[in-house]
Amino acid sequence: MAQRVFFHIGLPKTGTTYLQTLMWNNHQALKSQGILLPGESGREHLWASGAVREDPNLCRRAPDAPHAWERLTDEINRWSDTAVVSHEFFAAASAEQVKQAMSVLGDAEVDVVVTARDTLSLVTARWQEFVKNGSTAPIDEYPPTDETEPANDWDWGTLDLADVLRRWGASLPSERLHVLTLPKPSEPRETLWLRFADLVGIDPALCSTEGSVQNESLGIVEVELLRRINRDLKGFSSAQDRGNWIRGYLAQGKLVPRGGEKFWPSPGRVAELRNRGDRIVEEVIAAGYHVIGDVEDLRTPAELPSRRHPDSVTDAEIAAAASSVIAEMMVDVRRLTRENRALQSPSKAEVVVAAPVSFARRAARRLLTAVGRG
Repeated sequence: MAQRVFFHIGLPKTGTTYLQTLMWNNHQALKSQGILLPGESGREHLWASGAVREDPNLCRRAPDAPHAWERLTDEINRWSDTAVVSHEFFAAASAEQVKQAMSVLGDAEVDVVVTARDTLSLVTARWQEFVKNGSTAPIDEYPPTDETEPANDWDWGTLDLADVLRRWGASLPSERLHVLTLPKPSEPRETLWLRFADLVGIDPALCSTEGSVQNESLGIVEVELLRRINRDLKGFSSAQDRGNWIRGYLAQGKLVPRGGEKFWPSPGRVAELRNRGDRIVEEVIAAGYHVIGDVEDLRTPAELPSRRHPDSVTDAEIAAAASSVIAEMMVDVRRLTRENRALQSPSKAEVVVAAPVSFARRAARRLLTAVGRG
């Protein structure tokens, strides 16, 4: 049975992908240090978060997804040292679900680790991730309500740091809940990893930081283009399709590399989020949680750099971005067509070529229609 279990539960858009890829890239090195990352991949931790949160749609991800938490805990309970479970969707779990999840860990000492940032930048970043996953919601309407539902990983249940700490800390002393603030812009990128490693007991000198991945955000034109495209996409309702095609191929593959300027919600929404963030910081301080970094970094600054609102994006900007994306997609279609042709017999080549060409025409029409409806 594990002596100690660390739950790294988010928040989303706080360097979680960066930390998770570093751990999975070094999982054998961690194991040699007595630290278990259970399961075969980070996907099982995603599934496990859904099982803990009793997500009714979890079975749609994979037939064995609903049993992921059982598999992880079986492995943890066979381990004799430290284990780490990491996924940001765990943050949405209710206090009762958290209690149930911890109850199967025997006498292991449990610590909860929450990476965090100021509320304004968190919500802004999370909204564009919402769009990457197929949403058409405007930025000032995210999150859509103040309600929280464990099965919904897009609402305030994963965004309100104080609420997350209350739910996850209901049966733990405050010193076992650890808040890791994101590094300041002037600090090295590795600062977050070093803070996390020191807390968990990882020797970073024995780990490679090559191949780490960060979940980069979209620029203002790119996120507005994607939001308009989402209006016209049909048949991309499954999590797999949204992940592979909207988020993976189009957003991460084509739009993120374009860079683009950062953005804010409306001034009124900025004020709302700043006030909510201040209340969160005061509660974190009053509760006495262990904060690694400067707790004041969790406040939205009084003075912010000037940035545009997504509503200011013009049709001309959308058209220019769409034209560039269509050109890149044409290159992809040609490459894939040639690869398919090489794999097919000469008698089938003509049929194989026709399908990608038809796909390209449909994709171009969708992009151009999205521009026209903006």
